[in-house]
Amino acid sequence: MPSKNVTIGRFNPTDPQPLYIKIKQYILERIKSSEWPPDFKIPSEAQLVNELGASRMTVNRAIKELVTEGLLVRLSGVGTFVVKPKPRFAFFEIKNIVDEIKDWGGIHESVIHILQEEPANADVARSMEIPIGSNVYHSMISHYDGSSPVQLSDRFVNPTLAPDYLNQDFTKITPYQYLLNHVVLTEVDQYLEAILPDQITQDLLKVEGQEPCLSLRRRTFCLKRVSTSSQFIYPGSRFTLGERFNTSSH
Repeated sequence: MPSKNVTIGRFNPTDPQPLYIKIKQYILERIKSSEWPPDFKIPSEAQLVNELGASRMTVNRAIKELVTEGLLVRLSGVGTFVVKPKPRFAFFEIKNIVDEIKDWGGIHESVIHILQEEPANADVARSMEIPIGSNVYHSMISHYDGSSPVQLSDRFVNPTLAPDYLNQDFTKITPYQYLLNHVVLTEVDQYLEAILPDQITQDLLKVEGQEPCLSLRRRTFCLKRVSTSSQFIYPGSRFTLGERFNTSSH
């Protein structure tokens, strides 16, 4: 076992930061380099005390702060683990779910639950701005990161604007990709709200009834005609919503 005088030398002695901050940085460096990947069980406090030559109180403070910041999680009687980062979905920009999942290092898969033509009920007709009973195309698809569902997409499409929608293989391409290539997008309206999922949503997203989800409702327009009316539901515990954007005018 290395001596404390040697191991403490891994930290820059001229760095004025408190030792617990340096220990946090030490842990963060291993997480960022993927030496300690998501779900990795980090060394115990006793092991870190011996390795880093710090007091148990100092190591405990560093770990406790990283737990509070959501980067580590402690499981009683089991150990401390690296938290898998939550996906971040864009709100102001329309993006392909495949690209978003790939951006955070995930692997996209999809499961099609509904892909059919049906008459529009009152709610759909009002949203699509068409008469009740008019035919619309309807798709409901779960999008996964590996084995974990991260989005339930429920979309109604104007058949006159996307006549071949039902003929697509949406396990190979997404509705976003098809619509982007075949329908001119001129306007979007959308709003976000927190919801408690109904039983169907619970089953498809594999969430408990008490877990809040975020619902993003979006309509897209093609030259003043509604081309799609969609609801995208995300399990609240598995993602964050946000993005960085430039506020300067062009």
